[in-house]
Amino acid sequence: VQLAESGGGLVQGGGSLKLSCVASGQNIMNYVMGWFRQAPGKEREFVAALSRPGGDKYYADSVKDRFTVSTNRIVTSRSIPEITISLRMNDLKPEDSALYFCAAGLAPTVASMKNAAEYPYWGQGTQVTVSS
Repeated sequence: VQLAESGGGLVQGGGSLKLSCVASGQNIMNYVMGWFRQAPGKEREFVAALSRPGGDKYYADSVKDRFTVSTNRIVTSRSIPEITISLRMNDLKPEDSALYFCAAGLAPTVASMKNAAEYPYWGQGTQVTVSS
């Protein structure tokens, strides 16, 4: 499984950004797709997840009603299936500043979807910085 994030940047507080993640792999359609973030000196924290590409959506309380996770594209016609998911972030706050990661795993429960240890596959991350 390979994942690659894009779309990070610098934005003023109250602004918006949209992150994208292109994920590919033979079994990618069976994976939970998660978004996590990590600020300097802090642990990696759950942001949002899709139970599967196009499936149910879950959010951390801190981002609920501001962030939206979506499945934008599913390509199964190729020898290696590929999906694109996004994280639309509105009303950004300085505390949202972090390195944002896309991840894929087989987390079987809602609780496990929020645990970074359940995801064996990770992208390289994209930086989001929100100025006050």
